[in-house]
Amino acid sequence: QKTHLKSICLQYQLYLLLNSHFFCLLKNEMGLIIFFLCAYVPKTAAGHCKWAEVLKDLEQIKTSKDIDVSLYTANTDEGVKCQEPVMRCFFLETKVILQECLIKNCSKTQDVWNIWKNGNASLENNKMNSTTSAKCKECEEYEEKNFTEFIQSFVKVIQKDCK
Repeated sequence: QKTHLKSICLQYQLYLLLNSHFFCLLKNEMGLIIFFLCAYVPKTAAGHCKWAEVLKDLEQIKTSKDIDVSLYTANTDEGVKCQEPVMRCFFLETKVILQECLIKNCSKTQDVWNIWKNGNASLENNKMNSTTSAKCKECEEYEEKNFTEFIQSFVKVIQKDCK
């Protein structure tokens, strides 16, 4: 939602600029080039990594003392073919963290909610490879690890996907 909001603000500023000078811009070739470049900017404004907002929120919760759960933690060295199931596993386990936070009323509930919401939105909007390999593990097949190890692995997987 944060990334989406930034994009909307940038689009609105461009709208105001272009609205006042729109017809003048379209009268010459340079104006058309500027117009098309401006139309492209909102798509790149969020940065090259679609998980940037999730990474920020993971940084916020990683030191939380309120969260004490064991979570299925996917391997950080899974192959490219298993990238989608690995990401889905991490976000599925984030829902477990969210439930824990709601029960305990922990201080990082909003950050956990943002991770879950932004991650699932990215997975739905950018469907990776919908045909997953039979060799990919189910989430429950991974080892359960403590919260700190889970977050460290989650960050590594996201950073790997952003490269």
